[in-house]
Amino acid sequence: MKIKSKKSLGQNFLIDKNIIKKIVETGNILSDSSVLEVGAGTGNLTEFILEKKPKKLFIIEKDEKLVEVLKERFDKQINIINKDILQISEHLISPDKLIVYGNLPYNISTQILSKWITNDNQDSWYKNYILMFQKEVADRILAKTNSKNYGRLSILSNWKLDVKKIFNISATCFMPKPKIESTLLKFTPKKNYFKLKNSKNLEIVTRVFFNQRRKKIKNPLNQLFKKTEFVVEKLKLNVELRPQNLSPNTFYEIAKEYESLRN
Repeated sequence: MKIKSKKSLGQNFLIDKNIIKKIVETGNILSDSSVLEVGAGTGNLTEFILEKKPKKLFIIEKDEKLVEVLKERFDKQINIINKDILQISEHLISPDKLIVYGNLPYNISTQILSKWITNDNQDSWYKNYILMFQKEVADRILAKTNSKNYGRLSILSNWKLDVKKIFNISATCFMPKPKIESTLLKFTPKKNYFKLKNSKNLEIVTRVFFNQRRKKIKNPLNQLFKKTEFVVEKLKLNVELRPQNLSPNTFYEIAKEYESLRN
């Protein structure tokens, strides 16, 4: 069955077998590993995951035509969930911690990652994520304080996760060929991370700051707090700085103050 990629679902199928092998190796799949693949497409990555003989392989695929292709190709070797990834409670998929692979649809990749990070049901349901993004998005995830790409995505991603760049992937490795390069990242849960009561508060704080990224931080602080001086004094903030000058940890501290004052 010939399958045409759907632009509406951000589909670009990975076809380079050498790259696929390297991606699978990154996850270190063992015989007792349970694996989740997000957006399996026509099953090119799936085939190489199965060669590692994992205990179980779960697949989330929204496109019904592709579900038929996957069933035909792999039959009972896989467990298919034919749903939208944004509508799923991932921690209910398996009692085992999952190794997660995803050639994420470009149009919703940051939504998926943000959803997973801000999930307050933490006992983490995953062992690690091995995810492919547009290079531009990956650069934002990896960006450090004081750099032009540093922003909300960097701060959120580094809150609960250690992030490592694996390699860049050329557009020629995909069908249809996208206009941009991709980057493979590996995310591992941190044993210790800054605790907040509600992750939404970090989202609110970072949104307010980075909506005014060129302005000095006094402006967003005034928007978030009635007694700005108290927060400035307590956290020893320099109000002449701009949002990109603050470390991720400073944003976590500000989010904690925002939580406590709201309560």
